[in-house]
Amino acid sequence: MEETKTEEVKQNNNNKKKYGFIVLAVVVLIGAVTLFFYLRYKATHITTDDAFVDGHVYTIASRVKGRIKAVYATDNQYVKKGDLLVEIDPADFEAKVSEASSGAGAEKARLSEINARIAVARVQISEISANIEAAKANFELQEANLQQAEKDVKRAENLYKSETISKERYEKTMTAYTVALAQVKAAREQLRQAEKALETQKAIVIQAESSMDTQLSAIKEKEARLDAAELNYGYTRIYAPSDGYVTKKTVESGNQIQDGQPLMAIVSLSDIWVTANYKETQLTKVKSGQEVIIKVDTYPGKKFKGRIESIMSGTGASFSLFPAENATGNYVKVVQRVPVKIMLDKDADKGHVLRIGMSVVPTIIIE
Repeated sequence: MEETKTEEVKQNNNNKKKYGFIVLAVVVLIGAVTLFFYLRYKATHITTDDAFVDGHVYTIASRVKGRIKAVYATDNQYVKKGDLLVEIDPADFEAKVSEASSGAGAEKARLSEINARIAVARVQISEISANIEAAKANFELQEANLQQAEKDVKRAENLYKSETISKERYEKTMTAYTVALAQVKAAREQLRQAEKALETQKAIVIQAESSMDTQLSAIKEKEARLDAAELNYGYTRIYAPSDGYVTKKTVESGNQIQDGQPLMAIVSLSDIWVTANYKETQLTKVKSGQEVIIKVDTYPGKKFKGRIESIMSGTGASFSLFPAENATGNYVKVVQRVPVKIMLDKDADKGHVLRIGMSVVPTIIIE
């Protein structure tokens, strides 16, 4: 009996060992299969939790300083491109526009005066030129009369000496010669005065024309000031640069602001993407166009789809404010992260709004 019980115990132990080996084999097999599929999954699915929703943020700032007349937007309000957001009191800028416009008008009036003076001088030049021609003709006529008077005098002298003519006629001939001589002198002086007047008018034209360049430069300067004043006047009304939501609003009516001071921001949610900072060791097979599955912390269980648009040309540390100086001091190797831009599919679920800065977990699927 005792021998029979001993054999049964041995048989039970053997069976237990067999079952144990079978269970162990099954567990090892399941573990191996699980490890295989896990490693295969990790090789084809690249994941990181260092990722967030990114997008365009437009900072609204004033280009001129002044007092806020009115604010037409509130926090989180949806605005469209071109909507009026802020208006600065335009009174001072209107005055500067009027002043600049008056200055430009005055300079243009001076230019008109110069043109009119030139036109009058040119007309006078034409008239004087005609007078000179007439004076030349008159001078030639008087010289001819003088030559004839000289001949008459010589003839009269001979006739008077021979007592052919009376003394009275001789004296009239001498008087006619004297008159002809005076007329020649008067004609010569008239011609000289006309020529001098012509030179004077030409000098006036040259002087006026030389002042044209200076006047045109003055007009351009005044027009530039007018353009600047009109631009500044236009800057008193600030419009939305894009569709989006108002955020970070820091301005109210009556505030005194400086040029370049941020007033609010416009966040566009119609064109957003995911910026994922993957380790450099994860990017061996990553390339543009690969599919990405995105989980968002805000919406558990919801998955969004996207594709890789681009991979940044440098690591995040390279473009930081204080990049690492590995050439100095003790060097410690650190795995760097490279930003990857992931564009969401256009047919994404619009009922689940993604906002800039939300944490996400993107998984790149490598085929």
